[in-house]
Amino acid sequence: MFLKYLSIFLVSMVPIIELRGALIIAAGYNAANPEFSMIWAYVICVIGNMLPVPIIYLFARRVLVWGSDKKTLGKPFTWILEKGEKAGKKLEQKAGRGLFLALLLFVGIPLPGTGAWTGTLGASILGMKFKPTVLAAMGGVLLAGIIMSSLSVLGFSIVS
Repeated sequence: MFLKYLSIFLVSMVPIIELRGALIIAAGYNAANPEFSMIWAYVICVIGNMLPVPIIYLFARRVLVWGSDKKTLGKPFTWILEKGEKAGKKLEQKAGRGLFLALLLFVGIPLPGTGAWTGTLGASILGMKFKPTVLAAMGGVLLAGIIMSSLSVLGFSIVS
């Protein structure tokens, strides 16, 4: 059981997949073994998804800018940097003064290309302060977790 919880913890830290994918895996574990707790899975996935957020905020932009002109790293680093800038600018245009709420919803609504990694990178590029960025990402991760847990459990119960 420990390895299953560890696996969803690690998956929830992976960019793009994040807690959204980890909770689908957790729902599968729960469907196969009802002793596997979706509540604990939710908590573990939230922690796993939030762990990289401060690191992304503080260092990702610097590393991406540094690597964007390197021969081997240049293309993927430039692509990530451009995606973050594009997401940040799009968020800023739509949000105006409600940037905190917009970031929370950007992270929280489980759509492709949104999530804590992209949202935090966009916020750092926009120059949002650290504390509001982390709080908005946390609120978004909690929201995405509720949505994905509900949909995953419902989906597995319909299939079963």
